[in-house]
Amino acid sequence: MPRTVEKPSILMRVIYALPIIGLIARDIAKDPDAIFYALVIFVTIVVLAVKFWGLVALTMTALLLVPVIFILLILISVG
Repeated sequence: MPRTVEKPSILMRVIYALPIIGLIARDIAKDPDAIFYALVIFVTIVVLAVKFWGLVALTMTALLLVPVIFILLILISVG
């Protein structure tokens, strides 16, 4: 019986083509537990940045996460 391989959607192919984000996305697609490792790495980077640059790094991190929270609020309100 021949094996069929599902092609990823155009959006996933674009995400997979991005240098760092694509690597993380492919890893998470293979192993769903990898997202927890990625979150630990992200928090560690933020803590080290705050230790090095101070409150500016924390402010920039919060500013970068605004679109993520905005999208999550929209998804929650939709249903």
